[in-house]
Amino acid sequence: MSTRIFIIAHAPLAHALRECALHVFPDCAESVMVLDVPPQAPPEDTLAQARSMLTTHGTVPTLVLTDVFGATPCNVAQRLVEGRHARLVTGVNLPMLLRTVCYRSEPLDALVQRAVVGGTQGVMQVAVTAPQNQNSRPHDQDRNDHQQ
Repeated sequence: MSTRIFIIAHAPLAHALRECALHVFPDCAESVMVLDVPPQAPPEDTLAQARSMLTTHGTVPTLVLTDVFGATPCNVAQRLVEGRHARLVTGVNLPMLLRTVCYRSEPLDALVQRAVVGGTQGVMQVAVTAPQNQNSRPHDQDRNDHQQ
């Protein structure tokens, strides 16, 4: 069974990230759900909408990704995952999302680790000069695990 990915973020980030993922993985449309949180949206309304979306799509294991820890989307997501077969990772970026889409058939706990590693590996300083001048970064993972 494939894990569902649910992005809850400040509008219009959730939809934009989904569109980027579909550009790379067009077959992931049914696996990636999004909820854009508009400015001034009451958290209770956002939570009700998120719960409705999850209920509509059954009891599939769900990885919830949010943009900023402590902001409304993350606070809503924390309440959303309580009592569900779901996990929450904050700080979503495109490398994180692509990693989770690529490995969505793995168990939920393994997918959480993939998300965190993918997100952190996607953040690096890039040298303005020739690539040979870029510093190599050590990673907390297998040397062959470099796919996004």
